[in-house]
Amino acid sequence: MGDFQQERALIKNRVRRRGIFLLPNLFTTAALFAGFYAIVQAMNGRFDQSAVAIFVAMVLDMLDGRVARLTKTQSAFGAEYDSLSDMVSFGAAPALIVYEWALRGMGKLGWFVAFLYVVGAALRLARFNTMLDVADKRYFQGLPSPAAAALVAGFVWIVDDNGIDPEGVRWVALGLTLFAGLTMVSNFKFYSFKTINLRRTVPFAVVLLLAFIFAIATYQPAIVGFVGFVAYALSGYIWSGWLAIRRRRSKVE
Repeated sequence: MGDFQQERALIKNRVRRRGIFLLPNLFTTAALFAGFYAIVQAMNGRFDQSAVAIFVAMVLDMLDGRVARLTKTQSAFGAEYDSLSDMVSFGAAPALIVYEWALRGMGKLGWFVAFLYVVGAALRLARFNTMLDVADKRYFQGLPSPAAAALVAGFVWIVDDNGIDPEGVRWVALGLTLFAGLTMVSNFKFYSFKTINLRRTVPFAVVLLLAFIFAIATYQPAIVGFVGFVAYALSGYIWSGWLAIRRRRSKVE
């Protein structure tokens, strides 16, 4: 009996000593802070800073997973923490920003659409976590929540940056928020960019094109960012439609 109690005490001590990896979770914490900062700035009426904070959170979110894989510090805790951070930064924060910015004056319709966006982000993250081991790594099923958040925040940023009155574009903001929320829970396939091999050689024209894009992004970051994510959001519909046409042709043949 005494030996059993000693073994049990040793197991408890091992569980207590088990910690978490610092480096990837530090990036996740920074992304979570950026999402919280975006909410605070939206409450203060500084919507341009809120939108920029969403993009910062998106960059940090991309880095934490890659850092974890490079340093071999993946963990179940890190995956769960990352999902909770994404829910704040790419679920609650964009919905609250666009609601405070343009949807508040639309009454129940405004907060209902903002809530639909939050639900879409939550369902998207839950589905992603449950299908992590069986999903095709080349594609995302449904629009990723960071891209949906960048779509909404990018529109806020570009309108605010050009001094346009939000009241004049509130129906566009409503439609865009609804589109982003529903696309997150759709079955359309979006390219994940996880299969890109950076060690492979590319034509010289590709390097020139990237340099041109970076130059434009430096001059007009709001416009370039928004246009890029609009194109990405539409790519899922185009690609899924093309696959459906190919399957239909193969059945006919």
